Amino acid sequence: MQNGLEHKFARFGDTLDVTDGTRIEGYASLFGAKDQGGDVVGKGAYTASLQRATQEGRKIKMLWQHDPTQPIGVWDEVREDSQGLWVKGRILEATQKGAEAASLIAAGAIDGLSIGYRTLKSTKTDKGLRLLTELELWEVSLVTFPMLPTARVAAKADTSAEDQLLRDLATAFRGACAVMAPKD
Repeated sequence: MQNGLEHKFARFGDTLDVTDGTRIEGYASLFGAKDQGGDVVGKGAYTASLQRATQEGRKIKMLWQHDPTQPIGVWDEVREDSQGLWVKGRILEATQKGAEAASLIAAGAIDGLSIGYRTLKSTKTDKGLRLLTELELWEVSLVTFPMLPTARVAAKADTSAEDQLLRDLATAFRGACAVMAPKD
């Protein structure tokens, strides 16, 4: 977390489509799904933020690896529905990082999205989870290692056994990092 901005990672399977290597459409966040950090986003968590962005004429940014100096495209539509945060946008191949991102998605090297947000309201559940009930959404990034294993970018190709092994290793690596991370 830097400057109060938090990140919530998501991998997408059938919930996100990439067409022509540049058009992305699907869910960047799913309600009720526990991520590896013990957070769950509640229904309605994005409503006020999206309304404020619309009133202010502000667009949610599409970034590369949460780097604010590397926008790689535009989200043409960002909305909340009963399942989660739905996004539709375009990677801009006219930018160097956009072209790289499109190539990496097509090759299966990048398959995750992550939201950048500030927590405005949250509660602890009886199971020790943090329920996020109001978030200020700033950006949705394409990332290498998403935190929510059930959500990843799908580039309309079959997953090979080698790809699955690499995904399993990445999941194990993230778990080991979480166990070894210093506790606040």
